[in-house]
Amino acid sequence: MPNEDQNNAHSEGAATPVPPGQRRRRLAIPVIAAAVALVIGAAGGASAVKMMRPTPEMAPMTPVAISAMPATSLVTIKGKVAEIYGNKFVLQDESGKALVETGRAGEDGDLVAKDEVVTIQGRFDDGFVHASYLVRQDGRTEALRPPKGPPHRRFADFDHRP
Repeated sequence: MPNEDQNNAHSEGAATPVPPGQRRRRLAIPVIAAAVALVIGAAGGASAVKMMRPTPEMAPMTPVAISAMPATSLVTIKGKVAEIYGNKFVLQDESGKALVETGRAGEDGDLVAKDEVVTIQGRFDDGFVHASYLVRQDGRTEALRPPKGPPHRRFADFDHRP
């Protein structure tokens, strides 16, 4: 059997008054949801800014001997260009040779000239240097790629490392 109060409210067409405490609770839910959305957006924006921030690769570093480059680290090496292969070239100093990958900046093969002395700053990983900056003998510096962290690896790749 239906409630008489419900029947009266439907027959009169008037809205049932909402108690003040319940009205506050109805308003609190959207306000809290909006605050949570703002916090999530601010955290996401801060994360994006942090990822776009320049890395320590831009700091000047003292060149190291090619034979003494530590694995998977930022390095600065100086030497003479021995050979050029598209966007890669071999840099040679008194201690040895290193393959330098220049990315898109060196795709046409004329970024450096054979026997040119250059300083390379980048990340040594997987047997070659991923160059981020090239410093010519006259001091001109060229950024070869946007700064970023080390490349991501699959978990299986870590099993085969010394």
